Order: sequence, then structure tokens, then C-alpha cells
Amino acid sequence: MSETTRLLIHGASGRMGQALLRLCADRTDCAVVAAITNRSPVQRVVDGVPFFAAKELSGAPAFDVAIDFSLPEGFAPILALCVARGAALVSGTTGLDEVQRAALEAAAQRIPVLWASNFSLGVAVLTELVERAAAALPGWDCDVVEAHHTQKKDAPSGTALTLGAAATANGAKVSYASLRAGDIVGEHTVQFTGLGERVELVHRAGNRDIFARGALHAAARLAGRPPGVYRVRDLLD
Repeated sequence: MSETTRLLIHGASGRMGQALLRLCADRTDCAVVAAITNRSPVQRVVDGVPFFAAKELSGAPAFDVAIDFSLPEGFAPILALCVARGAALVSGTTGLDEVQRAALEAAAQRIPVLWASNFSLGVAVLTELVERAAAALPGWDCDVVEAHHTQKKDAPSGTALTLGAAATANGAKVSYASLRAGDIVGEHTVQFTGLGERVELVHRAGNRDIFARGALHAAARLAGRPPGVYRVRDLLD
């Protein structure tokens, strides 16, 4: 592996893909060597980054890590390419079915993989705090409250479900509440309530760049790791 992690951005024309390209340009620990878009690119090279259509994926140059924020139908090809080339995969693509998740687990026998519903480093720390609180406060009520912009369709959010699963795995019985209002980027509160006292663990996202920064942070640290399934929190240091 080279000192600078070579990245392939899969889903480069989307909101996250554009943020990854923009933010990676300011980093010294990684560089984008290929950007993959669903449709044929209007320009083949933009700011020094070569662009490829999804159907040209096999022709992409060598890379250390693929960062995938695309659609479920594009997941199998990028996973297969990573396995074939021995490259790591970081994915935030939502809507994966059971077959695709099983394929990801199988791929982890050969390459390092990371799938997450949220790449915020703060949310990674929040998840760990939720686990500790749930284990330390047996019998307390646990509520996960999330708020997002009006265009978000799924409720509870994927992050809320991840936080709830962390609490459930440590003995809590979780209830969910969702709010859709204005242009809220994302707010998550995990509340533990006992007799006469309450603990609130809160994360608020001020902009969407935090998710791209987290994905770049994870990718730079996942490259060269042994095969296996990783979490964002495993790569915080």
C-alpha cells in the first residue's frame, strides 16, 4: 500500500460523492484516483481526477479503498471489484437486501469491509456511550428521538435504529420517536429515564460534510488492515 491511500469514489455524482471529492482534495493522507458515476461522464478528467461510467468500472486504475455511496443495484459490482483486487470497501449505501448483506459478510473473509448508516465520528462515540449507559442503567426507560429534514422518508432513521440496537444489545427496551421539520440535517437523542433522574445523550449534525469527513477518515485507516468487518469506532484512533 502506498503512503497516500488511493481512493475510488463509487457514486461520485451524488451529494456524498461530490462532498468526498471536494474534501479529499484538502487532505494529505488520501487521494482520489478514480470517480465512478452512473452515467457516462461529461468530462473525463476533472481537477486531475479521472471519471468513469459505472459500466466501465472494471477499467478503473489500481486503488487501495473504494468508498461507495451509490444505489443498491450498484453494490454488487463494486464489492466484486474490491474482492478481485484485494482492496478495502467503505460503504454507506442504504437499502441493501439480505443477499447483499450476506455477500458483504462473505467478502469480509478476504478483504476489510466497513458498512455504516452514519459516518459521523461523533455518532460513533455516541453509540459507545449508549452501550455503556444501557448496561449501567438496567430497568430505566430508553427513548431514541431523532429529527431530520422534511424530505427524509424513512422513520426512524437508520442511525436511530443503530443507536437503538446498541441499547437493546445491552438490556434496554427501546422506544422511538421521529420528527420531520424544515432543513434539519440530523439530530439524535438517546434518553434514559429513571425515578427522579434522566440522562440524555445527544448528537447534532450541523452540516452534511461531517459524514464525508468521517468516511475519508475511515478509509484512510482501513487500508492495509486484515480482512474482517469493521465499524467506524474501530478506526477512531
